[in-house]
Amino acid sequence: MNTRGLVLPSLFALGALIVLVGLGTWQMERLSWKTALVAQVEARTAERPMPAPSPSLWPALNREDDEYQPVTATGRFDHGRETLIYTVLSDPKGPFKGPGFWVVTPLMLPSGAAILVNRGFVPEDRRDPATRKDGQVAGDVTVTGLLRLAEDASWFVPANDPTRNAWYRRDPEEIGRARGLKEVAPFVIDANGAPNPGGLPQAGETRLSFPNRHLEYALTWYGLAATLIGVYIAFVITRLRGGRDPKPDGATPEDS
Repeated sequence: MNTRGLVLPSLFALGALIVLVGLGTWQMERLSWKTALVAQVEARTAERPMPAPSPSLWPALNREDDEYQPVTATGRFDHGRETLIYTVLSDPKGPFKGPGFWVVTPLMLPSGAAILVNRGFVPEDRRDPATRKDGQVAGDVTVTGLLRLAEDASWFVPANDPTRNAWYRRDPEEIGRARGLKEVAPFVIDANGAPNPGGLPQAGETRLSFPNRHLEYALTWYGLAATLIGVYIAFVITRLRGGRDPKPDGATPEDS
């Protein structure tokens, strides 16, 4: 039997198998990460709110220790420097949903520093503050909500365009620079569900549930790897059987 014709198919199959198993293993690692994230968020959001980190603590903030920490902050909203971040709210807790914006407003602290507050969602036809005047609260306010660090860049989310006032991601530093804030916290407070006057912005819409289909994806990749092995074995058996030298015409067992 001739096995030379199996070299290239075997190398190809081996390479494909390594890729498929690698993808399955990566999804299992993602499953472990997502499970830990969900448990961390559930535990942290149940904690009692603490004062928002002071400027001296800002450089040390990180996702592992601080993301989704309930915090409070007191100051005055600067509605004139409000920023609208585009979003599509598909699973709302309140009556408004669909395309719209997160209303992110600087909360000016007594020290002069600012903390950006995601006050909640408004639909596209209510983007103009004049259409929701009751929600433009004045005077000292105390905000309670979840600490959220800057959103990472993503292939699926356009980059912010400050020159066009088009915003798609929470980036406190970029927003603060565009709004002329001298000292801005490196995080945003997602306001809790306490209703705003007039009902807008629609607060308390922070997403706290995360899709977790990594086990399904891992099983899919591993299943494809198993299928590849089966197809390869069948291919080899067929090739080896087809490669046997046929008996000459008229040959008998004694002649061979």
